[in-house]
Amino acid sequence: MKARIDLMHVTPGVIQAMLGLERQVRQAGFDHGLLDLVRMRASQINGCAYCLDMHSKDARANGETEQRLYSLEAWRETPYYSARERAALEWTEALTLVSDSRVPDDVYERVREQFSEDELVHLSLAIVSINGWNRLNIAARTVPGDYVPGSLAKLHAAR
Repeated sequence: MKARIDLMHVTPGVIQAMLGLERQVRQAGFDHGLLDLVRMRASQINGCAYCLDMHSKDARANGETEQRLYSLEAWRETPYYSARERAALEWTEALTLVSDSRVPDDVYERVREQFSEDELVHLSLAIVSINGWNRLNIAARTVPGDYVPGSLAKLHAAR
């Protein structure tokens, strides 16, 4: 498989813009594990192989268990996730599939039980961001496999 476009080098301004979204998300102070799950779930829905490779490696490096990663697609049928994580995953699915779901009020009510307004806005931005990364990497056909855990954090720190 060969990439169509090298996103990191062709237009650095685009990467900078996306990293700006990530910087704002970091200000919310979410647990890394929660964001890893959100990023993984959106990437599963979108079928972004590069992002799945990246975020599964980062999740493992952050202490996530194999059991929870393997069961993520069936999170509703497992006891492995907290109420807060379940709300975040449901919100992730609703926003990622917005054209199908239109984000129902009952989903909003469940997520608001777990997240403050500020947290919900930041969680939504995290979902917008990963959906953007998914679409960029799918369009560029970025090749998975070479990502080294923690590289994304180093990239953030350098920018």
